[in-house]
Amino acid sequence: MASPHRVVVLAVDGVYPFELGIPSRVFEAADGRYEVLTCSVDGRPVRTNSDFSITVEHGPEALRTADTVVIPPFTPTGVTTEVPQAVVESLASVTAGTRLVSICTGAFVLAAAGLLDGRPATTHWMVADLFRACFPQVALDPDVLFIDDGDVLTSAGAASGLDVCLHIIRKDHGSEVANQVARRCVVPPWRDGGQAQYIQHPVPEVTASGTATARQWALEHLHEPMTLTDLAEHSHMSLRTFARRFTEEVGMSPGRWLIQQRVDRARHLLETTDQPVDEIAGRVGFAGGTSLREHLHAAIGISPLAYRRTFRGTLSPAH
Repeated sequence: MASPHRVVVLAVDGVYPFELGIPSRVFEAADGRYEVLTCSVDGRPVRTNSDFSITVEHGPEALRTADTVVIPPFTPTGVTTEVPQAVVESLASVTAGTRLVSICTGAFVLAAAGLLDGRPATTHWMVADLFRACFPQVALDPDVLFIDDGDVLTSAGAASGLDVCLHIIRKDHGSEVANQVARRCVVPPWRDGGQAQYIQHPVPEVTASGTATARQWALEHLHEPMTLTDLAEHSHMSLRTFARRFTEEVGMSPGRWLIQQRVDRARHLLETTDQPVDEIAGRVGFAGGTSLREHLHAAIGISPLAYRRTFRGTLSPAH
């Protein structure tokens, strides 16, 4: 067998221990095809975001020997454009053509170093707005689990680190090897959908003015047919004024908001009940199971059955 592909994991202060260990756990399950080293920017112990620090065996010199560099996430309080100069200098020492991989907020490090300029990337959906504000030159897509842009791969939060590492193995050595690694790690070799299925959409608070009354009425009558005229009447506004005010207050059109609320209510029922899909569709105001399937797939990329399996698991006979 040829020399193993060297993966070097760069641990930054505030690193998440779980994600820090993902590359080692996954790549080292591939029967010697990979060698994983962990380093810090100065070879010294690294603070984690938990109540302990870790000691690493290597300093930044390990980065110059890497075939792939992985940057795991670090605590959100450290997510700024002001990446420590030592981190930037460490990445500058990486040999041209080395594959770069980030997990979750690790994308902030790559972006701050200018390595994502003009490229597609992703990160955890909860920090997507901050990422866009800090790095408008990056084509951010917060709905996916990971993005493969050739020599740069970025992934979303936590377990998406597993997804991107398995994807790399599949890309390097084929599905058979990747599937065997997934079995050893007791994780699915591939997950359907993207981050969208995990994102929560808070409803704006009800106030005494504006379109809040109409929104509250809509949430209480989601199972009923309703039109834009119905909503406008509950706000005592003309259609044009209501549509404008609604978009200003909520950030999207009334029609789009209504579909989102129906999809979110359906997701809740899929998670918390064993009701049939057609019944849930009726309870949230969709014409039938087919309509619910279409809207759920458009919103989060998976079917009701797959969503229920992910968030509810297999029901016991008692259910």
